[in-house]
Amino acid sequence: MQADDMEVPIIHNLKENGDRHKASAREVLKEPQKDSEGSMESPNLEFEYGDTDTLTAELSELYSYTEEPEFALNRDNFEEDFKNHAKGRRWTELQLEEQRAYVMRLLDALEVTDRDKRLKVARAILYLTQGVFDECDTEVDVLHWSRHNVFLLYDMGIFTALLELLNMEIDNSQACSSAVRKPAISLADSTELRVLLSIMYLMVETIRVQTEDDRLEWKTARESFKNELGSPLYNGEPFALLLFTMVTKFCSMNAPHFPMKKVLLLLWKTILFTLGGFEELQEMKVRGRERLNLSALPEDSIQVVRAMRAASPPASAMELIEQQQQQKRGRRSRRPLVKQDSLDTYNERDPFKNDDARDEEEDPEDTDSGIEGEVDPLERDAIIQPPPPPPPLRPPTDRVNFPKGLPWAPKVREKDIEHFLETSRNKFIGFTLGSDIDTLVGLPRPIHESVKTLKQHKYISIAEVQIKREEELQQCPMTLGEEDIEESPAEILYLGMLPNLSQYVIALLKLLLAAAPTSKAKTDSINILADVLPEEMPITVLQSMKLGIDVNRHKEIIVKAISALLLLLLKHFKLNHIYQFEIVSQHLVFANCIPLILKFFNQNIMSYISAKNSICVLDFPHCAVHEMPELTAESLEAGDANQFCWRNLFSCINLLRILNKLTKWKHSRTMMLVVFKSAPILKRALKVKQAMMQLYVLKLLKIQTKYLGRQWRKSNMKTMSAIYQKVRHRLNDDWAYGNDIDARPWDFQAEECALRESIEKFNSRRYDRNKNWDFTPVDNCLQSVLGQRVELPEDFHYSYEMWLEREVFSQPIQWEGLLQSP
Repeated sequence: MQADDMEVPIIHNLKENGDRHKASAREVLKEPQKDSEGSMESPNLEFEYGDTDTLTAELSELYSYTEEPEFALNRDNFEEDFKNHAKGRRWTELQLEEQRAYVMRLLDALEVTDRDKRLKVARAILYLTQGVFDECDTEVDVLHWSRHNVFLLYDMGIFTALLELLNMEIDNSQACSSAVRKPAISLADSTELRVLLSIMYLMVETIRVQTEDDRLEWKTARESFKNELGSPLYNGEPFALLLFTMVTKFCSMNAPHFPMKKVLLLLWKTILFTLGGFEELQEMKVRGRERLNLSALPEDSIQVVRAMRAASPPASAMELIEQQQQQKRGRRSRRPLVKQDSLDTYNERDPFKNDDARDEEEDPEDTDSGIEGEVDPLERDAIIQPPPPPPPLRPPTDRVNFPKGLPWAPKVREKDIEHFLETSRNKFIGFTLGSDIDTLVGLPRPIHESVKTLKQHKYISIAEVQIKREEELQQCPMTLGEEDIEESPAEILYLGMLPNLSQYVIALLKLLLAAAPTSKAKTDSINILADVLPEEMPITVLQSMKLGIDVNRHKEIIVKAISALLLLLLKHFKLNHIYQFEIVSQHLVFANCIPLILKFFNQNIMSYISAKNSICVLDFPHCAVHEMPELTAESLEAGDANQFCWRNLFSCINLLRILNKLTKWKHSRTMMLVVFKSAPILKRALKVKQAMMQLYVLKLLKIQTKYLGRQWRKSNMKTMSAIYQKVRHRLNDDWAYGNDIDARPWDFQAEECALRESIEKFNSRRYDRNKNWDFTPVDNCLQSVLGQRVELPEDFHYSYEMWLEREVFSQPIQWEGLLQSP
């Protein structure tokens, strides 16, 4: 069935922008995917969400499989230079002072003018950061020596020297113009950049990760490096700004040879290191609330999500039809049309309850028109009756521990209490008292009790305090004076990004679109495969399969890096100041981020999450310390034994969280989800049995439920039940009923323009150093004005007499005019 035939609820005031969004919706859904994500009883995914994957996995994703021969090249360049210094000994046998002396020698050699010699020295340094793997027997040894060498290199000042070389390569106009003219770009075009970026990535990632056996000097070095990366020490701007510049230069087609995967990975890890991950964000939020004298958080959201259990996904239409057909053929091996309470983990199964799952869980949009109502009611009763015998008792170890109560404490905003009182006063008294939430005179007792309950759960966010403070500063700029701005890493980064923020956001979304599995190759799209394609294309089937896996893996890693980077920026800017978050959000929305994410999810999401685009024996450091087995087509097809792909599930959760950030409390953006027909796409994502992913899908469904119509709610009662059980409650929110639809017209442009006006006022007040305020004091004293020194040009005294004659003496002065009243 075509997506254009799906019904969309009527939306008021669509005007011009509504038609445009409908056109975009057709573009997003012009190739609807078949809902064939496999069995409805998919296994639970033992996935633990975090800032990153394991250190070994993060290091292995830096390299493409096509770069594998370069490991030996790095080793050869190191050993060729090292044998003259070590006199037969190995690196691991040297004393620390001898190692420092050799690193100093490498540092001096980096300054030679010969480009090829510099590259050889850089490869030797890269071999050190890779853990001198030729002298190690196990992967643990490689990681140990890599860590030792990285801290040694940082202590000797290698990173600053590499940064200068990176700047030289970025500004290398000859390489850029050569790459632009080339019809096909390969690994060879970015050799120097790849080596430099690899060393820097290994240094950032290794120093960032803390271990229990870190020495005191290493802990000091970590804090020092973190402050360096986050401070404007590199050409007056943070290191991340240089990497953002590389991204925009690549996307503008001025430098198509830049190895974008390595740039994005390094950018993500730099932001993660300097600003902090999700655990640090939670701690910063707690400290921020204490500073503002706000109540403590009702719970630790990270711990609540980790404790959640995945729910069973809803049955698909095809599965229900197959069950019916099996019954008609006389196959009664399993109970048809009666399945476990989908997405209903908190209610025990009643084996004697008739459960008509035919139309409770499937979308009208997902089913053909002929499915609904084809089964005769009598036949259906015959199928369901008699009820099967009760299932045997499970052993005690398998019993489900049902949680006491709901996982989240309910929240109420102050404006919700104001709205409730305004409605109550209009009803019982006939007039309102504005924002007064304390006066309850004339209201009946039940209203008093309601207000008391609402106030018990009142939650004031840091963002609300920041907005209120900003309004005060705008109204009384002279009285309140200048604002004290904390020079935090997030503040420094925002200040650096602000002039070109829209370019950075658009560039990241262009790369995300190019790497998305649902995107088709177009002639004018960005080529993101410059750092994965070999010089000579494969000639055998095995080589082609290997390259195909490498390309898919390359794209997955780019999606992972961009999704994590955008989420980190949104969360840190929101904590730093709400209007910094809002401007990034608005740039994302205007650059079509919402339909892009929906297009990403409009695929067989189970296949994407269980994709096996990896070759374990080629992953670093395994490939560096073990003998390479012979690769066959069968071994490539088999992939790894993992139940799911960590990076793909991580990317999906990040993209859902970004979508939640963009649409939360934004009525016009919520309506965009409705117009883009996101409900069936999001419902398919519920098939992934992972609690955190389901939570963010349910949040997105909750905010648009009231606009999807009564029929949708009626046929998706188990999804509604899951929303009730898993998503936080807002006591005044009638999300399940949709009573205020007519009262909320959709005016996208007005809402976004009002928000943009507030953002621009904030940026102007806080960052515009050349303010021409109306409040600038005027000097009215004649003597002080005439006594001011005026800078005159050097040649002014040569023509001073001529100027007096022309401008003063020859001009008639009408003294009578001074006596006339104006």
